[in-house]
Amino acid sequence: MDLQFEAIDEDMPGPKWRRVFDRHWHAYSRWFVRDGVRSRPTYFMSLKALRKHMPELLPTYEAIVATAGDGDLEARFLSMWCPPFYVGGCSQAILTGAEPALIRNYDYSPRLLEGTWLASRFNGKRVVAVVDCLWGVLDGINEDGLAVSLSFGGRTAAGQGFGIPVVLRYVLEFASTTAEAVAMLQRIPVHMSYSIAVIDRQGKHATVYVNPDRPAEVVERRVSTNHQHGVEWARHAETTKSVEREAAVEKSLSGSADVERVLSGFLRPPVYQTSYGRGYGTLYTAVYRPLDASVELVWPGSVWRQSCAEFQDEVRIIRFNDGDSGGFAPTFKQGAVSS
Repeated sequence: MDLQFEAIDEDMPGPKWRRVFDRHWHAYSRWFVRDGVRSRPTYFMSLKALRKHMPELLPTYEAIVATAGDGDLEARFLSMWCPPFYVGGCSQAILTGAEPALIRNYDYSPRLLEGTWLASRFNGKRVVAVVDCLWGVLDGINEDGLAVSLSFGGRTAAGQGFGIPVVLRYVLEFASTTAEAVAMLQRIPVHMSYSIAVIDRQGKHATVYVNPDRPAEVVERRVSTNHQHGVEWARHAETTKSVEREAAVEKSLSGSADVERVLSGFLRPPVYQTSYGRGYGTLYTAVYRPLDASVELVWPGSVWRQSCAEFQDEVRIIRFNDGDSGGFAPTFKQGAVSS
């Protein structure tokens, strides 16, 4: 299986973003209405929620919807208000000290990854992010050096709220510091449980547990996997090795840990996962460096570096081959440069 990652530099939604939309909309629309179109909030409900909780984002949302063709279903989906329930993996580590950093593994099925790496300037601030749901954020950084990433919180609770990718988009568009990001995460409702890692250029950091059924909580943790205070969904934690991954990352942070040492641990089991057929394989490792607002996407044997200051359009292909574990083992090959 070949998995495409495409880096796109486009300040405002335009033809490049529209090509991404056209490529993925069929799959996204089927997922969005899998429980019936009436199970999803109306456009007016979605617009009302955005206007109430993230009003500064409305012009961007309207531009995105217009570029997508101004359809009703498209507008409802792109608001990310009360989307269907979905489950992922992920490991995260916040590094403090002379070189603050955020390192994360994104664990998911290769068949479901969008693979868009977008550099934009929707609201005057340069944002570089790996995208989900076409314009939301899985992880990213802005020109002020604020970096964020998400991991599933390991709970089955669901409620009225936004899909977390649009919340992280809002954070990167309008926050410059960890304190500002935390304030946003504490007040915006989310529809599922997540652990959000945040660090800024000054090294100020936080892990925020957001949930649909209880207030957001800021904790003194620098590591997060797929449980919060403790395991609540035992089957998911066992399948994804959430506790084992947490212990391994904690160990790599002990002592005088530097970025390269911690990164090496993210590229080895149990943190690096290869159960791709079951939807829990590591699709990429991201290293965010707030001091120069740069990011590296890393695979074993390959590093792809971009930054808010210098970002180039490009396509790269990661090939997932059958491995001895019964899953897939990734190998790297470069694709053609995007037009």
